[in-house]
Amino acid sequence: MIFDCDGVLVDSEPLALRVCVELGAELGWPLTEREIVDRFLGRSERSVSAQVAERLGEEAAARWNALYRSRLAAAIDAELLPVPGVLEALEAIVLPRCIASSGSHEKMRRTLGRTGLWERFEGRIFSASEVARGKPEPDLFLHAAQRLGVEPERCAVVEDSQYGVRAARAAGMRSFGYAGGLTPAPWLEGADTVVFEDMRKLPDLLRSAGQG
Repeated sequence: MIFDCDGVLVDSEPLALRVCVELGAELGWPLTEREIVDRFLGRSERSVSAQVAERLGEEAAARWNALYRSRLAAAIDAELLPVPGVLEALEAIVLPRCIASSGSHEKMRRTLGRTGLWERFEGRIFSASEVARGKPEPDLFLHAAQRLGVEPERCAVVEDSQYGVRAARAAGMRSFGYAGGLTPAPWLEGADTVVFEDMRKLPDLLRSAGQG
């Protein structure tokens, strides 16, 4: 069982969205919330930085990254909570599990520690910084499966972004697309993907799919 982190375990995506809206307005690239979800949600910092650099230049991208990290860290410390229902879901899921996230290890230590989830996954947390290509490429999920000694076809992935479910499909894994956050449900739909809106329903969905 492979979990994304942001938007699946920790409810950080609304905080990140708010920061990106602010930075876009300040640095000269005004973006709507929907544009940010479409462009950035589920992507690695490396990918987002490349998009900003292409639009505003390398110097502005470096400033964006620095401001983004500091402002998001402050918001996380002040406001972050687990995704609604995820604690109940984790209690009911008996499958071995890990995290594979586009976020850095430093960020995950902060978010998971803040929400009391770090201990549940410690030693089984993987970041896009460990692979050559981030989501929507399959590298990160295949890396997680290989490190845990599990065949890709036996893995289930819980994701909340269009890039995450595309990466799961590319890895040959069944995916469960959580549409209770920022990503519209139609963006998650596709082959071998179950779309759902209430995290409390995940254990039953896994059992129904033969994964529980």
